[in-house]
Amino acid sequence: MLQPQQHIGKRIFDLMFSLVLLPIVLPLLLIIWLLACFSTRNNGWFVQTRIGLEGKPFKLFKIRTLKGQNHQDVLEMKAMETDFGRWLRKTKLDELPQVFNVLKGDMSWVGPRPDIPGYADLLQGEDRLLLSVKPGITGPATLKYRNEEQLLLEQSNPKVYNDTIIWPDKVRINNQYVKEWSFWKDLDYLWHSIFS
Repeated sequence: MLQPQQHIGKRIFDLMFSLVLLPIVLPLLLIIWLLACFSTRNNGWFVQTRIGLEGKPFKLFKIRTLKGQNHQDVLEMKAMETDFGRWLRKTKLDELPQVFNVLKGDMSWVGPRPDIPGYADLLQGEDRLLLSVKPGITGPATLKYRNEEQLLLEQSNPKVYNDTIIWPDKVRINNQYVKEWSFWKDLDYLWHSIFS
């Protein structure tokens, strides 16, 4: 489990890395946002409630990839996804606005991915360990399940498969991440996320 000074060190790294990337991210983000507005016929900026540090909700920023209202069901999502949105999700560029979540302090570059209400906020006992760190843009569970959407589409009941197979495995991986946290592992996860 992270000590107070490690949380501070992690935050300093998050801020420095974000500020270094900002001049590159902002022009790219503007272009992607405009293209998302055009492809979805809607505001290309998408805000969703997610569960963060200590189980508290926060507003997560993304680029809109779906026409109409965004859906949680993976089959509905596929039906509403634009061609540009599909490319954004595949490249993970729809996550780019989360640099602002990191700057705000809601998120870290590396950590457990923040879920919608109804998952992490309902964890009990030792499983809540993953809530002791800020959620991340990437991390070990994110890397393992980088093709999660495709995996779910292959199942006869995607929600049941997620709730009984993928979600418990993510909890296990993320709790192990917290227990074994190190700065060098965070750098390794970032490296593999960028170049995978």
